[in-house]
Amino acid sequence: MEVVSQLYAAAPVVLIGLLAPSVMLLDALIRQSSRISFWTSLGGLLAVAGTGLLTLPASGKVFRGMLQTGGTAALFDTLLAIAGILTLLAARPYLQREGREYDEFYTLLLFALAGAIIVAHAAHLLVFFLGIELMSVAFYALAGYFRTQLRSVEAALKYFLLGAFATGFLLYGIAMVYGSSGALGYETIQAQLQHGTALPTLLLIGTGLLVVGIGFKIAIVPFHQWVPDVYQGAPTVVTAFMSTVGKAAVIVALVPLFQALQPAIGTKLQAALAVLSAATILLGNIIAVVQSNIKRMLAYSSIAHAGYLLMGLVAQSERGWAGMLFYAAAYLFMQLGAFIVVAIVERENEQRLELSDYAGLSRQHPVLAALMAVLLFSLTGLPPFAGFFGKYYLFTAAIEAGYTWLAIVAVIGTMISAYFYLGVLVAMYFREPREALVPVHGGTATASLWLSTAVVLALGIFPSSLLQLLERFL
Repeated sequence: MEVVSQLYAAAPVVLIGLLAPSVMLLDALIRQSSRISFWTSLGGLLAVAGTGLLTLPASGKVFRGMLQTGGTAALFDTLLAIAGILTLLAARPYLQREGREYDEFYTLLLFALAGAIIVAHAAHLLVFFLGIELMSVAFYALAGYFRTQLRSVEAALKYFLLGAFATGFLLYGIAMVYGSSGALGYETIQAQLQHGTALPTLLLIGTGLLVVGIGFKIAIVPFHQWVPDVYQGAPTVVTAFMSTVGKAAVIVALVPLFQALQPAIGTKLQAALAVLSAATILLGNIIAVVQSNIKRMLAYSSIAHAGYLLMGLVAQSERGWAGMLFYAAAYLFMQLGAFIVVAIVERENEQRLELSDYAGLSRQHPVLAALMAVLLFSLTGLPPFAGFFGKYYLFTAAIEAGYTWLAIVAVIGTMISAYFYLGVLVAMYFREPREALVPVHGGTATASLWLSTAVVLALGIFPSSLLQLLERFL
């Protein structure tokens, strides 16, 4: 009975762990199985999302304390599975238009999502590492999915090389934390550190190496160099998926990890995190201003959002953790929706990816332009959209922690971001198109876009509902 109860509590992890290899077997056994793989993946992810909601109350640890269940992890199981569903709906018409709907796409997407869900459930450093690597290996392959395009192959190679480099930092950090605390489980690490450690310098270095390794994964300055080229070279729907699901999963995992390491995080490391946060916000936003390619612009803005999210770690408080998780949930859907618009507007062979190609979009496709406007308003941080409340919670948490200067830098970064986000709106609504606009048929991607925008609006209208839920789980 104990095994059954543990399997039930970890049902989302078990389901996604069975779904990914099952779809892989379908691909291997049935020729041209893309339709079957699509519908199997869609049904399986709906089941994962449902079990995430069912296991919300099952808060605790299973499998000898290696996985945490219920609470925040279960909530993000649902959100990550929904993001996977939205990606599937957006990807199918995009891949069919490009003539590249290969069977393995859905398998790779599911394995990446399985890694993300494992990361979100991690209560042990080895589980955290295995989840990140499973997710990353699938991302490497997805980045080079258009294997006949030089830019896509280049993106995959750059991502793989720098990702492998980051893995080394992560492993060394884990080894040093183990060496100084004698434990790998989060609860045991926290208990050991509360009694002190005989090797405080080793622990500090290990925590710093963890920050470096994780910094590569979520694109914190100065570990961000791979992001613009990878995001531009990868297929647009892949960029949408890995820029949101990967980042959100790691952010969820950082909360229990840094709560466990909190006794080791002194003022020096906290100040270092604040400097990294400020540099990431400013550099990401400033370089995004001069981009003419919309995928590169969104890539640099994604770097800036990693800086905002890092403010929750700087605060080291319940409000900071909750604000970070709220912003991760909001970012998941507003960034995903923005890239879905890019995928719908894009034409074959990377056409219509320049900002100038959006001139006059509102005249022929007013609904598409309006949805993009909502998403850009939210990314900017304007009320009453989800992005505004996420930034508000993070800014106030930083001020309460004594980092008022960081909140001021974040406000300046937001003002800079308004220039390039609203610049897209100016092009869509106030500029003449350079040529006749090509009709856009989004197919199921349109449904995905509507659902993403609806979530962004719902989180903006009812922000306290999610925030109170997150605070209850922390």
